Amino acid sequence: MDADVIVVGGGGAGLAAAASAAELGASVLLLEAERELGGSTQLSAGLFTAAGTSVQAGLGIEDSAERFFQHYMDLNQWMLNPGLIRTFCEQAGPTLEWLIGLGVEIPAAVSHHAHMPGLCQAGVEDVWRGHVPKDQGLGLVQVLAKACRASGVEVVLGTRVQRLLEEDGRVVGVVADDLEVRAGAVVVASGGFAHDPGLLERYYPAAGRAGDALFVVAAPGSRGDHLRFGEQVGAAVTGAEWGLLMPTAYFQRLHHWQSGFPPRSRVHVNGHGRRFMDEDASYAVSGGIIDAQPGPVWAVFDERARLGLPAGYAHWTPQVVRAEAEAGRTARAGSLDELAALIGVPADALAATVARWNEQLPRGRDDDFLRHRTLAAKGSDGPPDPIAEPPFYAVRTLPAELVCTHAGLEINPSAEVLDARGAVVPGLYAAGEAGAGVLGPRYVGGGNAVANALTMGRIAGRNAGLPTPSQF
Repeated sequence: MDADVIVVGGGGAGLAAAASAAELGASVLLLEAERELGGSTQLSAGLFTAAGTSVQAGLGIEDSAERFFQHYMDLNQWMLNPGLIRTFCEQAGPTLEWLIGLGVEIPAAVSHHAHMPGLCQAGVEDVWRGHVPKDQGLGLVQVLAKACRASGVEVVLGTRVQRLLEEDGRVVGVVADDLEVRAGAVVVASGGFAHDPGLLERYYPAAGRAGDALFVVAAPGSRGDHLRFGEQVGAAVTGAEWGLLMPTAYFQRLHHWQSGFPPRSRVHVNGHGRRFMDEDASYAVSGGIIDAQPGPVWAVFDERARLGLPAGYAHWTPQVVRAEAEAGRTARAGSLDELAALIGVPADALAATVARWNEQLPRGRDDDFLRHRTLAAKGSDGPPDPIAEPPFYAVRTLPAELVCTHAGLEINPSAEVLDARGAVVPGLYAAGEAGAGVLGPRYVGGGNAVANALTMGRIAGRNAGLPTPSQF
């Protein structure tokens, strides 16, 4: 079962790496620990952020990799390696076109959310870059798996790699199920470590601040194998203390497309009882805004908003909110003054906040936080209702949905793994959450992780499949 290239992990990054290496004529062995392919990519909406694409052009939008690079670096306060990010931004567009060529369908149409095929606003970029594929993340996985089959990639499921093989300072294969398998190069694409509490405490302690409200939506295989492989060969680790925690209600336990969504007519207040943000701000920035507030953050809404919640979801429903209130976990009161006392904020500040909100958003404007613009981008068909019908509710809101972790093996623009000195570890590549340096302190927006996985996976696979690696 020896091969030219061994790929560890069959999520988006691994599938892109395997397909890309096989396209060059390399023999490829893909080892996946779980019983099916897909990883976290399969569980995602498949949103892919990229610039200068045919989809954008089809909508008359002018964009460029340079503009994408500038936004990406500015949002991350230039704390990332510019050479790596430039390569990512330059190659994300071509990777998207490669996917379209393989059969991924992304219409040149306006999309208002991550489950509507087309082009949407991914984060806080001024040019929309969120490409939403038909059939979501599952569709991406199916197309890539088909490409792997067509190129002769050997896929072995239910096989977890135990360690790397190293000879004379070069990675020459892996050990899986106690068997040595050799290769000219190894690509580590085993995902993150969201399901390993010890690694979370060490590399992403911010997740612990959510306490009992924390829940994980990453694939079960996100157990940190990449970090253990890295220790074997002295690989450098970067991205510590970075990851994506999406803001949610304390009672959520599933991704929001299953849990449901809070009512449109709500205002977020901090420990001073004051509004501090656009309630629909992208999670590219919303988690950081919430973390910076004094005291707990509360989503305040009224009875009309509760009754207007749609049925069919797991958590954000009229029945669940009522049950949480009756259990005393959600604050409920007949007046705003009483609600303020329950959540420990100044009553006059809360009353003024709600009054200001009612003066503006129900009339179609938000001069303070410009939420009317966000609602328009989401395809809102009208302004939200006033918050005026008692009883009133307050739900604790905090970053608690753990989507992905950003600490991993440091890579260069060719997706080669670097050691603690910054030198290349010969024969070893990494991509996705396993290959760190693209996902930074600020998640750029919807599609950041998928674009990173597939773009850097493609680069890793192409370089691993070449006799001499090059920077694409």
